[in-house]
Amino acid sequence: MKQEQKNKIELQTTLGQIIKKYRLERKKSISLISAEIGMTKSMWADMEKGIKDPQFSTLFRMPEGLDISLIKIIKELYEILLEDFTFDN
Repeated sequence: MKQEQKNKIELQTTLGQIIKKYRLERKKSISLISAEIGMTKSMWADMEKGIKDPQFSTLFRMPEGLDISLIKIIKELYEILLEDFTFDN
């Protein structure tokens, strides 16, 4: 597997872990939160598992359902993946 593909999977998995953490902290079910933002349950679940690569518009909707800012999620991604994370080879 190419490094670019590995990095993509790492990014998606880390994003999913962050999203799941905030959802569980807020004690919201996938059914409830996905309905609140107009997303299917399976799509939300796939995001949490790191299976789906979200579209940019989805990245704005998900934090709204969690009552947090997109900036907070991006900062946490940055902290976990470290500043040297890149898709360049």
